[in-house]
Amino acid sequence: MSIIQIENLTKSFGQFKALEDVNLEVKQGEIHGFIGPNGAGKSTTIRVLLGMLKADTGNITIFGKDTWQEAVSIHSRIAYVPGDANLWPNLTGGQIIDLFLNMRNSTIDNKRRDELIKYFELDPTKKCRTYSKGNLQKVLIISALASDADIYILDEPTSGLDPLMERKFQNYLLDLKAQGKTILLSSHILSEVEKLCDHVSIIRKGKIIEEGTLEELRHLTRTNFEVTSSENLEGLENIEGIHQVERENTTTTFQVDSENVNEVIQLLSQYKITHLTSAPPRLEDLFIRYYDDQEDEQYD
Repeated sequence: MSIIQIENLTKSFGQFKALEDVNLEVKQGEIHGFIGPNGAGKSTTIRVLLGMLKADTGNITIFGKDTWQEAVSIHSRIAYVPGDANLWPNLTGGQIIDLFLNMRNSTIDNKRRDELIKYFELDPTKKCRTYSKGNLQKVLIISALASDADIYILDEPTSGLDPLMERKFQNYLLDLKAQGKTILLSSHILSEVEKLCDHVSIIRKGKIIEEGTLEELRHLTRTNFEVTSSENLEGLENIEGIHQVERENTTTTFQVDSENVNEVIQLLSQYKITHLTSAPPRLEDLFIRYYDDQEDEQYD
């Protein structure tokens, strides 16, 4: 059952069209990855979802309710981690967590809050002006996760966290999923999305350019081969779908489109192979193929 539904969302700021005909569907109980570089339109889409921005056109609903007209009632059932936030420097981390929880008009679950503070190794007695970027992010994460919400909307939630905290955060999200919670995860960290998400939508310049389950997207990526042979491998370049062939001594590396793997195997079977490894296609490969011409893109 769809719990978040975006249909033909368009949003402009003056002459700049930030979003164009965006369609996105998140089903109940799934972790949905929403990926793209900074400036692609992820945060703008989320702000429309939260009723912080009004769409120019489109039908945007959560729980079947219009996100602009019924934002207040929707917010009572969702938790949100913003991509960037300025916190009160003279308040302690614990005070800010309690403030955010009180703003939800819900009873604070002290046990859950304290467990999360311990889990993420945050000292709640320190004032925010003394916190590192990572600790400030922990305050936002704990404030959201301490809420018993139905939907968690997370905009670049692991920004500033060290690898250990990233892993702990990811494990916690998997626990929430096991409880039947729904999570929309906006990220540009592909390994995070690949580990956690059931479904992925890729946004580029305000448009959804690809969406599907990880398995559905992987067929569009290339498999990496590394082959060692006592013989020269001839004919690789003649196979359609072969890319980036490189030879060093007796080892040849190359990429092959998934639909051409069988032809490569047939060719390799003619040679005396002493070593062969193939790496399964990754979400990152697909992402890079869409964005490899965007190195000079301006980030906002």
